[in-house]
Amino acid sequence: MSTTENINGIPFDLLSPQEVRKALDAHEIVLIDVRTPAEFAFERIPGALLAPMSELDVISLPDQTGKRVVFHCGTGKRSEAASRQAVAAGFDKVAHMVGGLSAWKQANLPLITTDFSSGQPKRVGQ
Repeated sequence: MSTTENINGIPFDLLSPQEVRKALDAHEIVLIDVRTPAEFAFERIPGALLAPMSELDVISLPDQTGKRVVFHCGTGKRSEAASRQAVAAGFDKVAHMVGGLSAWKQANLPLITTDFSSGQPKRVGQ
């Protein structure tokens, strides 16, 4: 149930975690995690790429011909800011995941966390 804003004539989509999961599984998007490297190391969405907000230069993001760039963070605040930066920089296929990783976890979607007994990554969720 996505919603779309129009920013200077460019569509800016707000996607639910379920919509992001479906698009990620179909290889239709590139998911960019704008949290810190420490947050990413602790838990992350499988397939997400890390581009910390503190270092984000949207101009240097790869061209994703045919794919929409979707940003996410912990709660949605940083990813919304990153998405708006991308739109301002001229990206025309941009979205942000509403609710961030918190909403993703609430939906019990797949997540890679750390197994503290071994220090190894482990997959949880469906």
